[in-house]
Amino acid sequence: MNPYIMMLKEGVLPLNEAFQDAGIVILVVFGVLIIMCLLITLSGKILQNVGNETKSAPAAAAAAPAPEKEAAPEEEFSSGTLRLKGCDEKTAAMIMAIVSDNTGIPLSELVFKSITLVEEK
Repeated sequence: MNPYIMMLKEGVLPLNEAFQDAGIVILVVFGVLIIMCLLITLSGKILQNVGNETKSAPAAAAAAPAPEKEAAPEEEFSSGTLRLKGCDEKTAAMIMAIVSDNTGIPLSELVFKSITLVEEK
C-alpha cells in the first residue's frame, strides 16, 4: 500500500517525534560536513608537503653550476641601501654571499643595512 495513504490512516507524527527526527538528520548532516572539512584540510597539508619535496629536488639540481652555459639576464632586486664603511663593493658582495650560504637563507630574503671593516689591533 502507498505510504502516504498509510500515513493518512494512522495520522501524522506527534510534534516531539518530528523534532527528534529533524534533530537527528541535522546532526548527521553537520557531522558529515565536519568530517569532510577535516579530510580536505588533511589532504591539503599532505599535498603541500609533497609539493615542497618535489620542488626542492629540481632546485638543488638547478643550484649546481651548469658547464659552459650562457647566463640568463637576472632581474635587478633592491631592498634599500647598504652603507659600506671601510670595505669595497667586491668584499661586501663576498661577505653577503658567505652569510647567505652559511645561514641557508636566499640572498634575496636577506637585508643588509651596513658592512663595516673591523681592523685587528
